Amino acid sequence: MTLDILKNRRTVRQYERKDIPEQLLEELLETACRASNTGNMQTYSVVITRTTEIKKKLAPIHFNQPMIMEAPVVLTFCADYNRFIKWCKLRHAEPGYDNFQSFFSASIDALLVAQQFCTAAEIKGLGICYLGTTTYNTDQIIQALDLPKYVIPVATVTVGYPAAQTEQVERLPLEAIIHQERYHDYTSEDIDRLYREKEALPANQGFVAENGKETLAQVFTDIRYTRAGNEQSSKVLLKAIKDQGFTF
Repeated sequence: MTLDILKNRRTVRQYERKDIPEQLLEELLETACRASNTGNMQTYSVVITRTTEIKKKLAPIHFNQPMIMEAPVVLTFCADYNRFIKWCKLRHAEPGYDNFQSFFSASIDALLVAQQFCTAAEIKGLGICYLGTTTYNTDQIIQALDLPKYVIPVATVTVGYPAAQTEQVERLPLEAIIHQERYHDYTSEDIDRLYREKEALPANQGFVAENGKETLAQVFTDIRYTRAGNEQSSKVLLKAIKDQGFTF
């Protein structure tokens, strides 16, 4: 039954005007924090946003996606060495965690917690949506949520009771993802075969037509995730990480 729920999961962007009981949210977060993490250091934190005041601060940072204001709860999952470093210093231990390795491992751990939360929430009948905008305006999220040194937001999730049934987004066939024993690189024929169904979907063909492009790949490279946009957001993210105390 649980596998069926996970196989049939859908991203939910519209929510009922119904709050999530505090007890349920706490149970989900407790479950999430049982996720694996590096060295059992738990170098992550979760900021819960319920109030309209803070949502209004977050909304423009996330490009005014309506889910921010409509979801009863917005969760920001952060890589957090602040707490662990303070504990080390108070126990007369000299921390060496202001580096890329530490930031990267904390980010992985925060994402593991985020995904375990989402899985648990969906099992309980809630709907979730990851916002891909968290790493675009990292510096602004840091300011809006008063994140101290050594704390970096890495994922934002909206959660609530689904207001409508949504279509399940396509996925590439498993053959495209899985490599037995070692990595087997893709030939041009492999790429054509593996992406054929995705490219043939009416919705994706519609994206190509409405953007005046020749291929679906061009929608990604020229419209959605451009080189200029990626380079700009990379500068913002890297500066924010360094300003928060991590040196590369």
